Amino acid sequence: MKIRQNIRHFAAKKALTMPIIGDIATEKLVALHVSIFAKKADPEYREEREPHLEAFFDCTFETYVRALQEGFTEAEAREVTHIQANFDFYNHGWTEMMEFPADELESHYKRYETFFDRYDIDIANPLGDFKTQDIAVAASTLERLDSPEHPHAEGGFADDIYVETESGELTIGGQSEPDNINVEDAPGFQDIDTDADETTEAWSVPLTECNIPVLFIRRLVYHIGSVDWSAADLCK
Repeated sequence: MKIRQNIRHFAAKKALTMPIIGDIATEKLVALHVSIFAKKADPEYREEREPHLEAFFDCTFETYVRALQEGFTEAEAREVTHIQANFDFYNHGWTEMMEFPADELESHYKRYETFFDRYDIDIANPLGDFKTQDIAVAASTLERLDSPEHPHAEGGFADDIYVETESGELTIGGQSEPDNINVEDAPGFQDIDTDADETTEAWSVPLTECNIPVLFIRRLVYHIGSVDWSAADLCK
């Protein structure tokens, strides 16, 4: 498929693979992806699909990190997660949200078949072993599969990964990873202090302003000790 790649993607990769920081990166990037893909849905369905997308995308970031650990490039690992999402969109008949046409699903699956098989992923089971949480149910529009329309899809890129650089150049396989990547270039990290280590009170933003993701706090507490905080407690 065709994807874009710039310094922000490499910064996000670095953030996602760091201890503790990775939890913040996941939450911020999940929110970003929910916003982007919900806008591709027909307006009448957007709100009801958001909880489904949030849980689904959270799982796909586990896929992304695992693919990196197995030697995939940043572009390849990210493409895998986008393919997972498009499998899910197809299964629900959400054809208006798909990034490539339905008739290219099998071709995209075949390119990563070895990885997908290892983790029990296929078109009918997009998350496979990476389904680590319940996914909220959202209504399907399967009737759209009879004559699918793909207003946001780009076809003709099923045989390889085509990467559009920030300058607009289209390459196959992606760019080399730049040196000296700054995590603060990742989406949503401009207001976060990323210098602290895993067990310190890392963030300068007050909890009472609720600028720290609740998921991060819960996981940080898991590392430091067992305390049961609710979202309401954090936001007082």
